[in-house]
Amino acid sequence: MDKYAIIQTGGKQYRVQEGTLLDVERLPVEEGSRVQLEVLAVHDGKELKLGTPVVNGIRVEAEVLAHFRGKKLFAFKKKRRKGYKRKVGHRQELSRIRVASIQAA
Repeated sequence: MDKYAIIQTGGKQYRVQEGTLLDVERLPVEEGSRVQLEVLAVHDGKELKLGTPVVNGIRVEAEVLAHFRGKKLFAFKKKRRKGYKRKVGHRQELSRIRVASIQAA
């Protein structure tokens, strides 16, 4: 089995390997820069290490490729027989990242 890590960013958790492309909640850095992500668990091919809450000594580094907006999501409310309808939508700000390395710090 390959080496992988469970990371957390933007309140969500992702299973990643080196080279993985992810769309995550927008990161407050410029495109082309590198970020370090919180590691909750790591599997090195033999054993699984779980953090409490993070694993010390392991670093996951990712490169920010682009910032963009996700597809439009709609919320719709209606009250029957009253003529009341409300439709609202929003587009989430996202960042596309590529996991560059999973290594011991």
